[in-house]
Amino acid sequence: TTVGISSLGTEIPTVYSLSQNYPNPFNPSTTINFSIPKSGIVKIKVYDLTGKEIASLLNDFKAAGNYKIDFNEKDYGSLSSGVYYYKIEANSFSEVKKMILLK
Repeated sequence: TTVGISSLGTEIPTVYSLSQNYPNPFNPSTTINFSIPKSGIVKIKVYDLTGKEIASLLNDFKAAGNYKIDFNEKDYGSLSSGVYYYKIEANSFSEVKKMILLK
């Protein structure tokens, strides 16, 4: 499944960050912003409460910068309402945030 990802401006961030998704709660789609100060492989995955991987939103080389990525639950088999987690891994940085799907 193709996921929309786009660069946000040309400014290079000084720190890694993973923002809270917006809107949250969401139905059926949400946007996740992230920043990487150094180029490298970036992985963003979505998990359910049991830790099962639901979606791999990104697993690709990205240049240093600020990005946004769209997640639409309908692209992944129409998920149930509930709590989900999304995780970024980039170079030595890793962070997890919680999001809520409310139907």
